[in-house]
Amino acid sequence: MSETPVAEAGSGGRRARGGGGAARRAERSAVKIEFARYIERNIPNLEILNEEALSIIEANAETVLEEIGVNFVENPAALQLWRDAGADVQGERVRIPKGLARKLCATAPSQFTQHARNPDRNVVIGGKNLVLAPVYGPPFVRDLNGGRRYATIADFRNLVKLGQMSKWLHHSGGTVCEPTDVPVNKRHLDMLHAHMTLSDKPYMGSVTEPVRAADSVEMSKILFGEEFVDQNTVMTSLININSPLTFDSVMMGALEVYAKAGQACIISPFIVGGAMAPVTVAGTLTQVLAEVLAGVAYSQLIRPGAPVIFGAFVTSIDMNSGAPTFGTPEAAQITLGAGQLARRLGLPYRSAGSFCGSKLPDAQAAYETANSLNIGLLSGVNFMLHACGWLEGGLVSSYEKFVMDADQLGVLHRLAAGVDMSVNGQGMDAIREVGPGGHYLGCAHTQANYQTAFWRTGVLDYKPFETWEEEGARDTVALAQAKVARMLGEYEAPALDPGIAEALGEYVARKKAAVPDAFM
Repeated sequence: MSETPVAEAGSGGRRARGGGGAARRAERSAVKIEFARYIERNIPNLEILNEEALSIIEANAETVLEEIGVNFVENPAALQLWRDAGADVQGERVRIPKGLARKLCATAPSQFTQHARNPDRNVVIGGKNLVLAPVYGPPFVRDLNGGRRYATIADFRNLVKLGQMSKWLHHSGGTVCEPTDVPVNKRHLDMLHAHMTLSDKPYMGSVTEPVRAADSVEMSKILFGEEFVDQNTVMTSLININSPLTFDSVMMGALEVYAKAGQACIISPFIVGGAMAPVTVAGTLTQVLAEVLAGVAYSQLIRPGAPVIFGAFVTSIDMNSGAPTFGTPEAAQITLGAGQLARRLGLPYRSAGSFCGSKLPDAQAAYETANSLNIGLLSGVNFMLHACGWLEGGLVSSYEKFVMDADQLGVLHRLAAGVDMSVNGQGMDAIREVGPGGHYLGCAHTQANYQTAFWRTGVLDYKPFETWEEEGARDTVALAQAKVARMLGEYEAPALDPGIAEALGEYVARKKAAVPDAFM
């Protein structure tokens, strides 16, 4: 893991170190924002499927595409593109000959750079890299003070600020919550404006209507410059497939806008096993691969070389209640297997996250989230959406869980770094110095390494019982609540050229004024 320089908020550079005790105390109390670079794995991926299993799943997926096919709904232009490419199109059903989808997918890049307005925050998606982005899509928020409630644009802005202030989070994300107090046909403008002005990390575009995707491209051109956007990827956006095997015109319309503009899309089935895919791991993987192959191939029909990500959002179902379940062994097997399939296609991979079904950020949430996050790291995920803040099966963005999860993302950074086998890492000087019966607390090696030797939490409590009790005997949620308040209190917006800020504001105001409000 490597990090960018530690800078004082709003200063644009390192804080100068003063002399004397007063200066040192002032420096210790100054607000500093640390940003970790995206993860570059130095550990192997866990591969759960052997060559025979992979070959069977790949052959079955090709059979699904050729014999069963996929539906492209209310999209005559897409049907014509498929017809011209050699597919069998009957009505809205597209049957793709074996090998055609895979051939089309070959033009998609194996990795790409998504640019941020602060170049230090650029991320490379693909290869051995892992980019972490926050929760996406919940209509509700929860915090310890206000409980569970419909999300507002104020909540949205707060979550973007928390993302900007979170050291281990590399990406600002997209719909970190749905601001229900803003008209449906206009909220994408406010959400994008928040990401662009309150954060200098990469962000996601809108996909709920093709015109909203077009607005995302136009606003990005104001932020980055038209020529830069024409030549570089500045957005990654989520295109869900209506599993099983259905591509609707809204999502495909957004995909078309982004692919034409050279902007990245996550082609992701949205599967609850047993309801939208077979109950078996191999059957679900077959459907996931078939859907991704068709979606990625279509993006390349729009524009060969358009950046895309192999997505897999898969969970199981409680057969008693019908509710989705998270952190399960079956979901882990699918996440691991899909990673292998993505690598064989030569595509970046999106999956996993801070998934849980719990209503509160409690033990259930922690267990399920830890299972999912760790499997995501081991499966070779390159882009992890929902890496922090997810609660109640994705219905809720939780303030406290956002900072709890974001803190634990530091563990992923340290695990991914692997074991240090340098001369310093071997520690032989320490062993020689201490010898039998001694201790290492005061030895030269410990003194040289103690500040960076161990990962340090920014939320959890390791104080003696007496100190913990004197400070109010706070549980983890209470500690997280205090952390949220501190982060929002210390937040400072990253600098933005006044002319760009004004142009973004004018664009949003003009687009909002052009149409009446719609809340449906």
